[in-house]
Amino acid sequence: MAHNIKFASKLGMIAATVGSAVGLGNVWRFPAEVQSNGGAVFLLIYVCCIFLFGIPVMTAEFALGRGGESDAVGVFSHVTPRRKSWRLAGLLAIISSYLILSFYMVVSGWTFEYLIQSITGGLYSSGLGDSEEVFRDRMGSFITDSFRPIIVTVIMILGNIFVLIRGVQKGIEKMSNIMMPILFLLLLIFCGVSLSLDKAREGLEFFLRPDFSALTPTTVINALGQSFFSLSLAMGILITYASYFPSDARLTRTAVTVSLLDLVVALLMGIIIFPAVMTFGLQGSNLAGSALVFVTLPEIFAQMGGTRIWSSLFFLILTVAAFTSTISLSEVSVSFMQNRIGLSRTKAVLSVMLPLLVLSPICSLSVGQWSGFTIAGFTIFDFLDTITTNFMLPLGGILLCVYMGWIAPKEFFHNELTNNGTLHTRVTGAIYFIVKWIAPVLIAVILLWQLFGR
Repeated sequence: MAHNIKFASKLGMIAATVGSAVGLGNVWRFPAEVQSNGGAVFLLIYVCCIFLFGIPVMTAEFALGRGGESDAVGVFSHVTPRRKSWRLAGLLAIISSYLILSFYMVVSGWTFEYLIQSITGGLYSSGLGDSEEVFRDRMGSFITDSFRPIIVTVIMILGNIFVLIRGVQKGIEKMSNIMMPILFLLLLIFCGVSLSLDKAREGLEFFLRPDFSALTPTTVINALGQSFFSLSLAMGILITYASYFPSDARLTRTAVTVSLLDLVVALLMGIIIFPAVMTFGLQGSNLAGSALVFVTLPEIFAQMGGTRIWSSLFFLILTVAAFTSTISLSEVSVSFMQNRIGLSRTKAVLSVMLPLLVLSPICSLSVGQWSGFTIAGFTIFDFLDTITTNFMLPLGGILLCVYMGWIAPKEFFHNELTNNGTLHTRVTGAIYFIVKWIAPVLIAVILLWQLFGR
């Protein structure tokens, strides 16, 4: 059934949707991708992908969500009632988002732990000047601990439950209105600090001055993939949140605004990271994934004045980004349980979140105590990460584009983009063309690259 839950304000709508897109992928995956794919040339391709590919697909998800006015499965039933098999595409999105949530909650617990350790000083207990080896050992001893990672993961799950039970307006929207301005303010503060460092210019040149000799097909594929994942496409999040959009929301403008703000966060992180890495001589370090966040950056903070302050503020940024992302991932399944199963808000939240009290600790233990237990050579944590981000999400993206381009009535898409003809936008035809012809091919390239290109 369709629901009548809406965001209370357009500002809250933007804040919540940006919060759903901005996550750890912007904070640690983006700088790592820039570092390993030639610097500014990757950034240039990435920006092009956001505009030419990301925004049209996001607009398609918004149209499906608001027009279908239901959860990620229900929207397909409402738009094309006689095409029941397409509900499987929505079910794929829900399963993908829930599997991602099960291990993402673990990483959000890690960020919260490092926030606590930064505030208390435990992260720098051996004094300033700690080496990379010290921080690497500290990270290893923490994530392989039997209890501490599970405790902080449970705390993050309980925080999610508290916000989600309060509902869309009083929970998700209110939380986003508070947290997103804090996130951007902290990022700007860090940019100011980073730009004052000795080798800020060298860092900015690497990040902002393209070297086209570094351009390869791999660079293009990786930039395409990063644009897809950083905008939270095909996870059911944008469909679910768009179902809460008011009827007069301008979907194309909203997609552009959300995408630009998401891009701004990635740019700010680059401005923060690369001047610091150059200044402290860490450009040869491994900037991939967790090593960047939990090893390289603490090492940088250890060489700065006010170590505990900057470390605490940075891990506050990470915790906020992780929290808003886990909220949005959770809401996909909560909305499904409310609309498809008919549960009350509280029961829907508990039915979604309580199993995580088992699933997320299992993911956590698979990295540490149960690391010897593997699936196809992967720990449970890495297995879930791999199958969702490399295969399930691209497949879901292809299905979404095929549905909106070929299955859903063309007038449905047009009516949503023009608010039933009350808006006149020149890009409607271009968006429809990209979603129908270009986007599914590009996403298929990502999927094939994951299968055969690596």
